[in-house]
Amino acid sequence: MIAFIRGSVHSYSHDSLILENHGIGYRIYLSNPQSIDKNGEVTLFTYQHVREDAITLFGFPTLEEHDLFLQLISVKGVGPKTALGMLAACPCKDMIAAIENNDIKILKGLPGIGAKTASQIVLDLKGKLVQEITEVEIKENQQLLDAIEALKSLGYKASEIQSLKKELLEIENTTTDQYIRKALTILAKRKGV
Repeated sequence: MIAFIRGSVHSYSHDSLILENHGIGYRIYLSNPQSIDKNGEVTLFTYQHVREDAITLFGFPTLEEHDLFLQLISVKGVGPKTALGMLAACPCKDMIAAIENNDIKILKGLPGIGAKTASQIVLDLKGKLVQEITEVEIKENQQLLDAIEALKSLGYKASEIQSLKKELLEIENTTTDQYIRKALTILAKRKGV
C-alpha cells in the first residue's frame, strides 16, 4: 500500500488533483483539492481503494484527516467517496466533537449521510477517535515526546503518563522543561503533595 506521495501539483479538477512524482502523475482524490498549494513540494498521506473495476487513491494533507477517513469507512454504509464528502463539508475536530457528543443533527447535515447512517457512525466510533487524535498530536510534538521519555526515565508508570497526555497537549508552544514541570505539578497534586 502507498502510505504517502511527495511531489508537485500538476493540475486540479473539482474533486482531485494530479501529483507529479519523478515524472509520474498520480490522480489523487481529496476533500478540498484547491486548498493544496500548487507552488512547491507537497506531501499527501494516501489510502488506496481497490474494487473490481477501479484502483483509486485518496489523499489527505494531515495524518489526522487520514486516520478519521479510515475510521469513517469502517462504518457500514460509509464508502470512501461519502467519507471524503464528509471531510470536505466538516473539519476533523468538528466532526469528532459531533460524534463524541452524539450530535446526530450535525452528522445528518453532511452530504450522503441520513439519520440511520449518522446513528451508526456514533455507535461505531464514539470514544475511539479522541485517543487516536491525541496520539497523532503527540507524535507531531517533539518537545512533548521528549518530556514523556524523561518522565519514564524518572520512574513514572505508563498509566500515570497516559493520564497526563491530554492536559499536557492543552499547553501551547512550550519547551520540554515546561512540559516536565507541568507534569510533575499535576502528579504531585494528584498524590496530595
